[in-house]
Amino acid sequence: MPKKGGKRAEMGKEMQAQCKRAKVEAACSPSVMSFENPDSLFRSLISPVKQEVFFREYWEQKPLLVQRNDPLLAAYYQSLFQLSDLKELCSQGLYYGRDINICRCMNGKKKVLNKEGKVNYMQLKKDFDQKKATIQFHQPQRFKEELWKIQEKLECYFGSLVGSNVYVTPQGSQGLPPHYDDVEVFILQLEGEKHWRLYKPTVHLAREYNVESEDKIGNPTHEFILKPGDLLYFPRGTIHQADTPVGISCSTHVTISTYQNNSWGDFLLDAIPGLVFDTAKEDVALRTSIPRQLLMQVDIADSTKKLSSLLRRLADRLENTRELRSSDMKKDFIMNRLPPCLGCDSDLLTPGGKLPKIDSKIRLQFRDHAIITVGPDPENSVSIMKLGVGVRGYNRRETHMMGTDDTTSEAGMSQETHGLRFPLSYLDALKQIWSSSSVYVKELTLTSDEEKENLALSLWTECLIEVI
Repeated sequence: MPKKGGKRAEMGKEMQAQCKRAKVEAACSPSVMSFENPDSLFRSLISPVKQEVFFREYWEQKPLLVQRNDPLLAAYYQSLFQLSDLKELCSQGLYYGRDINICRCMNGKKKVLNKEGKVNYMQLKKDFDQKKATIQFHQPQRFKEELWKIQEKLECYFGSLVGSNVYVTPQGSQGLPPHYDDVEVFILQLEGEKHWRLYKPTVHLAREYNVESEDKIGNPTHEFILKPGDLLYFPRGTIHQADTPVGISCSTHVTISTYQNNSWGDFLLDAIPGLVFDTAKEDVALRTSIPRQLLMQVDIADSTKKLSSLLRRLADRLENTRELRSSDMKKDFIMNRLPPCLGCDSDLLTPGGKLPKIDSKIRLQFRDHAIITVGPDPENSVSIMKLGVGVRGYNRRETHMMGTDDTTSEAGMSQETHGLRFPLSYLDALKQIWSSSSVYVKELTLTSDEEKENLALSLWTECLIEVI
């Protein structure tokens, strides 16, 4: 818990200069969020900073502070979540631990003040007012449609799962001790003000969450106050802590996070097994035996040269590979991301319009929610995976990012059935549909008209294409 006044009130000229360098003032009034497409959404999120500037100078490198002082944007942000929303949400049935944590930073440590079972709003407000406890609300996009729309578009933009948490902190209090996260973080200030301090990372682009003691993190590299409508970004590994200043009734902000376990290292761990399997079928060098008793040895220095040679053969194979076997990362993303926000009838979407025939012109629907995968099964089939749309929509907003271990849908269907499966010979035709603004069924690269019509009909049945 930071001392009241003191260091913050006496922030020196050097710290002010650092904060000024981190701050991006809006030269003109930024527009409210744009939902035309994922690109426009992200542009409006970081406005007035340009995307190319953001990814060149800030992404995975250093914090970005956007202070807007714009009443329109402040009002929009407040619609995402407010303290007053909790009363109605508690009446819907929220539970401690799963939906809400009550916590406070005391003596540099996080103290969890959760009760058991269902959350009672009057008790929650009492802990907030009397114990100065922070309310941490998990994954509010499950209940707030505006956040659903934002995160669904961001998942399309990044190609990575996007989660969120809301933090409501009373005045003169701090919820969490100094720590760093394993995600890229975007903070949107919704209500009140929050005093932030950021510190130099001890682990750049960290792969795990960790609490850091106050006496080891040194002086802040950035220190500032977030106000409604402001945005803060910082890379994973950035040490941070935040408190609500005295005199501010409370602070509400939403933390939007992405890129957890989404590094090149993670991708290599995921893609290499399939590459080895495919290469070994064609390269006898990978099928030769390992030295006798290699598995019994502690020191394998004599075998590292051979292993390095085999890795170089894999690298050569990779440079000439058209398709990698579909990774678990890809499947995890498509199976756990948010469904598209189509309004109240999104779960009832059914095929409509004309049936596709051989002379029909078709186009892909929900392009951002369709992924073509090459399966590792013996038949080397190809699948087009989709979610949350069509007759059988598997992804559910209500369980998004909640860490469920359930592998079957309510209908009892395995998550492995996510999508449609075709022979590998259909791959080029699927790519045609995916990459074109529109295409005639008769022009699909398949050997017979029957195959072409069957492919189009299968996709139409699942609402993945429409006839134009």
